[in-house]
Amino acid sequence: MAEILVLGAGAMGSAFCFPAADAGNTVRLVGTHLDQDWIKSIQETGIHPKLKIKLPETVVPLFHDQLGEALDAANDLIVLGVSSAGVRWAIERLGAAWKRSASVLMLTKGLHAHNDTLQIFPDTVRDGLNACGIRDTAVGAVAGPCIAGELAARRHTSVVIGYHAAKTLKTVTAMLATPYYHVDPSIDLVGMEVCAALKNFYALAVGCPAGFLAKQEKPTNGALMHNLAAGLFTQALVEMNRMVKFLGGTEASVMGLAGAGDLYVTCQAGRNSRMGYLLGSGVSFSKAKSNYMAEETVEGAELAFALEPVFDRMFRQGRLDANAFPLATAIMRTVCRDAPFDFCWPAFYGNNRQVSGEAAMSTAINLERRGDVS
Repeated sequence: MAEILVLGAGAMGSAFCFPAADAGNTVRLVGTHLDQDWIKSIQETGIHPKLKIKLPETVVPLFHDQLGEALDAANDLIVLGVSSAGVRWAIERLGAAWKRSASVLMLTKGLHAHNDTLQIFPDTVRDGLNACGIRDTAVGAVAGPCIAGELAARRHTSVVIGYHAAKTLKTVTAMLATPYYHVDPSIDLVGMEVCAALKNFYALAVGCPAGFLAKQEKPTNGALMHNLAAGLFTQALVEMNRMVKFLGGTEASVMGLAGAGDLYVTCQAGRNSRMGYLLGSGVSFSKAKSNYMAEETVEGAELAFALEPVFDRMFRQGRLDANAFPLATAIMRTVCRDAPFDFCWPAFYGNNRQVSGEAAMSTAINLERRGDVS
């Protein structure tokens, strides 16, 4: 049995407590300063107000000012379930209160602009903890298609957990073994984390066709826009693969749970898809955010603001080819400059497509031989 601390009592952090507790561990769920009401509700009723389900009995809910107390006990694994905007806050709080060594596992998705390039969040957290005097901490992450409500209902869920070190990876995945939480291990932490961040960003575009449809007169046969959504989905994978390779990850992550799997489930529902719908219906980003989603964090849009200046510098320096990222460019223009979502379809064809079907089949066969897929 392990002692696990989950920092962040939002939907995903709280949902993660289910497999963590069901695997036989003691779990302390520490809310941030923004989670006060939720922690109070869990303490009084055992039910998470957003998930609308009772947490396991072995989950101990604590307020943010009890973090030091929780850290004294949780010496096996610390799980970060804060929002991307809260990562810096979490580093500062952990740095001030941490006294024991433990591995860190991130549920938070995002990329950090660092030295004119992009850095995955696990490396950002590791560097931040080092600056606080907490050195040699193993920081990994969870990626893959995982909707918090389904996980809390103990629906079968397949994810990827990644660490740079195989030994840490084996230890952490063993802590979370449950009949419904299926974990694939990966040492391609860069690839899976780039995918985990970009899927929110690209889901904005894949959500747009539903908005296009809403503002058009329906044809007599009731045709929808699945073709367009599928084309955008495919282009998203093309560009994700290019960025993963640029930052040092592997194509296997893009075509697996962290990439294609997570992008698929993110496009089915959620905040990024709803924002995409609004953008497709002709509402500018600033109005969509202020009028319809003022109280919600749209991770894909936050990433767009972080990406635009970095992409612009890399394009101008010739380190990235702007023509290779037409969809990313369209998303950043829409979010950061309040422009209508528009893109150049000819740019998506010709030399822009990823690989031929024959090459893709060859890749799949090679992955199967290596045991990377089942």
